[in-house]
Amino acid sequence: MENVNFRTQILSGHLQNHRHATTTTISASPCVSYVPPEVSEQPFSFDVTSMRKLMDGHNLGDRDWLFNLMVQSELFNPRLRGGKVFVAPDYNHSMEQQREMTMKRIEYLVDRGVFKGWLTGKGPEAEMRKFALLEVTEIFDYALAIKIGVHFLLWGGAIQFFGTKRHHDKWLSATENYLIKGCFAMTELGHGSNVQGIETTATYEAKTGEFVINTPSESAQKYWIGAAANDATHAVIFAQLNIDGKNQGVHTFIAQIRDENGNICPNIRIADCGHKIGLNGVDNGRIWFDNLRIPRENILNSVADVSPSGKYLSAIKDPDQRFAAFLAPLTSGRVAIAVSAVYSVKISLVIAIRYALTRRAFSITANGPELLLLDYPSHQHRLLPLLAKTYAMSFAGNYLKLLYLKRSPQLMKTIHVVSSAFKAALTRHNLRTLQECREACGGQGMKTENRIGQLKCEYDAQPTFEGDNYVLMQQVCKALLAEYVEAKKRNKPFKEFGLEHMNRPSPVIPAQLISSTLRSTQFQNDIFCLRERDLLNRFAAEVSQYQAQGESKESAFIVSYQVAEDLGIAFSDRAILQSAVEAENNVTDASLKNILGLLRSLNVLVTLEEDAAFLRYGYLSTDNAAAVRKEVAKLCSEIRPQALALVSSFGIPDAFLSPIAFDWIAANSWSTVEN
Repeated sequence: MENVNFRTQILSGHLQNHRHATTTTISASPCVSYVPPEVSEQPFSFDVTSMRKLMDGHNLGDRDWLFNLMVQSELFNPRLRGGKVFVAPDYNHSMEQQREMTMKRIEYLVDRGVFKGWLTGKGPEAEMRKFALLEVTEIFDYALAIKIGVHFLLWGGAIQFFGTKRHHDKWLSATENYLIKGCFAMTELGHGSNVQGIETTATYEAKTGEFVINTPSESAQKYWIGAAANDATHAVIFAQLNIDGKNQGVHTFIAQIRDENGNICPNIRIADCGHKIGLNGVDNGRIWFDNLRIPRENILNSVADVSPSGKYLSAIKDPDQRFAAFLAPLTSGRVAIAVSAVYSVKISLVIAIRYALTRRAFSITANGPELLLLDYPSHQHRLLPLLAKTYAMSFAGNYLKLLYLKRSPQLMKTIHVVSSAFKAALTRHNLRTLQECREACGGQGMKTENRIGQLKCEYDAQPTFEGDNYVLMQQVCKALLAEYVEAKKRNKPFKEFGLEHMNRPSPVIPAQLISSTLRSTQFQNDIFCLRERDLLNRFAAEVSQYQAQGESKESAFIVSYQVAEDLGIAFSDRAILQSAVEAENNVTDASLKNILGLLRSLNVLVTLEEDAAFLRYGYLSTDNAAAVRKEVAKLCSEIRPQALALVSSFGIPDAFLSPIAFDWIAANSWSTVEN
C-alpha cells in the first residue's frame, strides 16, 4: 500500500501541475552528473599495488612496459573519448583489414624486442616473461594473441617438444624473429577433438628418402588452421604414418607451404575459412595436400623416427602412450587459454563495476536521489560473486603456470588433467561473466567501443578450441576413474590429482550451519572434498554396474555422463579453491588477508547456492541451503564498499578499458559528435 500511495501522490502532483500550466513557469532539471568513483567511494582498506602483485604473480615491470609500447603507437588505434585516450582494435574494419593490422602490430612488437627469448631463452624466467607479455596482448586484442600463440606455442612448441637438435638449430631462431611464419595443421573437417582419427597420410618411400603427404578425402582437409589462409610459410602437419603398408599412428612433420614471396607451394591447395563471429584478425584456413614430398629429416623425431631404410624407431612401444606424447604442445595452449579467460573476465568486471559505481537508476524516496546501480543488492548479487570467483580463478591460473614450468615425464599426466579441468572451468566462467556484465551495463554494453559485447564474440571460440570443454572434462573424469580403480585394486593410498583427501575419513557436515562455520576454510574444504569423493565413488560404481550388465568399459563410461559431468565440476572447484587457499595462506598483510577471506567465502557459498549437486546428493539440507543463501547476501554487502579497490587491483591501464568505465556523460556529449 505504501507503493500505491506513493504513486498516487506523484500522479496527483502531475495533474496539479497540468491544471495550473498557464501560470506556472517550467524550470529545467539539472543534468545527471558524473562523479568519479575515486571521489565518491570509501578509502581503500588494503593496498591495491600489493594485491596486483599477488594477482598477476610475476613480471609486473614487463607487463607495464608492453602496455606503454602499445599506447604509444598509432597502430593500436588510439581514440579520444570523454577526455581520455583508449586503445582497441577497430572492428569497423573489414576482415581483410583486421588481418592486415594484426600482422602490422606483430611486426611492431618484433622490432621492439617483445618476443626476444620466447623460443631460444632458457629457464623459468624466460617462460614466465613469455606468459606475461602474451597476457598483455590478450588484454588489447584476443585475435592478436591467438595469432602470436599459434606461431610460438603451437608451431614453435611443436618444434621444441617434438623436434631434436637438427630442428631446433634450423627453426627456433628463425621462428622467434619471424623470418618464417608457422601454423599448426592438426584438426580436419572430419576430426577435431578425435585427433587419433585424422585421415591425412604420410607415406615413407625408402628409395627417395621422402615422406609423401596426401589428403585422401574432403573430410581430411586441414580445417581452422590459424595463419594458414594468408601468412604462414610453414606448417607442422599431423598425419597417419604409413611404412610398407603398416599404419604407425599419428606423427608430426614440417612442410613449407608458401615461398618467400607468399606464393602457395606446389602440391598444396589453401582456402580461407571465411568470416567468423569473432577473431577476424586471425586468418584461419583450410589445406589440402596432393602428393606433397618432404625430406625424411622433416619428421619431428623426439618421440619416434624412421631410418633411411624405412625402419620405424621409438623408445615408446605402446601406441597410446606414444600418441599422448604427441599432444604435449596442446598443454601450453590450454594453459594460455585458461589464463587469457581470466584477463578477459577482469576487463569486463572493471568496466561493469566502475559503471555501476557511477550510473544511477530510480529513487526509493519521494524526491530523493537515484541510487547507484551497485547499491542495489540485486546488482551486487549479479556482479560481486563473479568478482569473487575471478579472484579464485586468477590464483588457479598462476598455479597452473607454475605447474607447467615444473613439467617432467612424471608430471605430464597431472598437468594434462589440471590444465584440461581449468581450461574448461575458466573459459565457462569467462563467457558467463561477459554475458552478465554486458547485461549489467544495459544499452551501453551493446556498444562495441565499450568492449564487453565484442569480447563475447572474440572469446566465444574458447570452449571449443584447443580441446572441446566437454571432451576435456570427460578426459578428466577418465583419469580420476583410472586413479580410483588403481588405488582400490592395489589397496594403496591415493596420490594423484589432489585426491589425497580420499585417504582420510569422509568429512562430516554439521547439521546446522551458522555464519562462522560457513566462512571457515575447514568447512569449505570439507564440503568440496565431500562432494568430489562421493561423486567419484558414485561414478566408479555406476560404470562398474554397467560393465557387470555386459557393457564395454567405453560404453559404460558414455552412459554415465551425468555423474561424470558433476564429478568434473567438483574436481575443478576443489582444485581452484585449494589454489586460492594456498595464495591466501602465503599472505601476511592483515588487510589483504581479510578481503581475500571474504572473497573466498563468497566464491564457495555461491557455488553451494548454484550447483544443484549439493541438494541432489544430500550434501546440504534444505535448511542449510537457505542459510547459505542468506550468507551470500551478507557477504555481497560486506564486499560492496571495496568493489572499486578490488577491480583497481587488476592493474589494467585506463586506456585498455572503455568510455563507460569513466566519464560516460562526456564521452556521449554533443561535442564528441561535432569533433
